[in-house]
Amino acid sequence: MEELKRTEHDKFHGEFAARMVEADKRQNRRLDLMEENINRINDLTVSIERMEVSMSNMIEEIKKQGERLEKLENEPVETYNQVKQSIITAAVGTVVGAAVTAILMIL
Repeated sequence: MEELKRTEHDKFHGEFAARMVEADKRQNRRLDLMEENINRINDLTVSIERMEVSMSNMIEEIKKQGERLEKLENEPVETYNQVKQSIITAAVGTVVGAAVTAILMIL
């Protein structure tokens, strides 16, 4: 096995050190890119959580609006039923009143 001379050793060491510095730079750049991606993912996660809360609030509001709409739709039906009941009561009252009056007149 051949021994390395001091100059060859220094040259090899210098080249190795230069390659290590370049490798470190590449790795640092990769880490920076990964860190940026992680930050973006975190931002997206926060945005999605906010959207979830917003959508939950919207769903609740839609449910409340549905209930109010149902009440509004049922209101004419209730009014119709009340009018119908009043007419029937008036008609029955008139018939009973006329019958009672006729009976009293006969007596």
